[in-house]
Amino acid sequence: MIVVGSGLWLHRFAVLVAASTLMLVFAGGLVTSTGSGLSVPDWPLSYGRFFPKMTGGVLFEHGHRMVAATVGLLTSVLAFWLWKRESRRWVRRLGGLSLLMIICQGVLGGVTVLFLLPTAVSVAHAAVAEIFLCLMVSLALFTSKTWQDARAVTDDSGWPSLRFLTVTTTVVIYTQIIIGALMRHTGAGLSIPDFPLAYGRLLPPVFTRQILVNFAHRIGALVVTFFVVWVCQRIFRRHRSETALFRIAVLMVSALLIQISLGAETVWTRRAVTPTTFHVATGALTLAISLLLTLMAHRLTVPHQQHSLSQRRIRAQQWSNS
Repeated sequence: MIVVGSGLWLHRFAVLVAASTLMLVFAGGLVTSTGSGLSVPDWPLSYGRFFPKMTGGVLFEHGHRMVAATVGLLTSVLAFWLWKRESRRWVRRLGGLSLLMIICQGVLGGVTVLFLLPTAVSVAHAAVAEIFLCLMVSLALFTSKTWQDARAVTDDSGWPSLRFLTVTTTVVIYTQIIIGALMRHTGAGLSIPDFPLAYGRLLPPVFTRQILVNFAHRIGALVVTFFVVWVCQRIFRRHRSETALFRIAVLMVSALLIQISLGAETVWTRRAVTPTTFHVATGALTLAISLLLTLMAHRLTVPHQQHSLSQRRIRAQQWSNS
């Protein structure tokens, strides 16, 4: 039996909503991967009904709407639960923001259909989905015992700082996802038909708009790889004793390797539905992991100057007590 107000159950429910949001991203990826975006031409109903005949592209498009409605309902429950039981005002406000965002996301999805998949709105729909996922993942972390018990004890020395590196890595991954969304919604996914080369060369022989978007996505993948390796190498060398940081870093490296493999498979299979959709979902998962690493890095580390000052104060206190 779930006891409303229990910190453990509130956290578990937040994890459920975050996992459901990742499933929603996967369902949205299925819609684009199967070209089912206009299989249902009206909104909010589907062919004027709540439950149309689930055949062909309607299965993916209306299925996506059903998953979205479920996530919306779960988000409403979470926001209400936080409002009633959460003592931290800023966490309650994040819960309210999450409810507002899922409503905006639903409206964006409807506008996308009603205006026949305009690129700008479709990309915005994908961008907001990633932000909403990040918000849900953050709430799952903030309601956890791990977050509430964590204390900043590790000196964040070195340049750049681990805090800066994690933030930058998360921003780079998010930017890469937006470029990927632009590539999907402009039909540029196979404008460069080979991998890892581009028309058998390091650089494409010509740069049309679609080839430019596709090539930018490939360059983005290299930039993401560089930052993920950099930040994880920093953790493995200097913060290995922090178990939470170490485990998240291992997860992020694993997700990156899977994502690169899925990207290659997407090209080699000519955008087959399964690798293409998992490529979308794994990109979102990588972003979520990077955000977790960023938040925990800020939670567990102290900027070098503050740490040095704190150590001097401790030594002075010990000297005065001796």
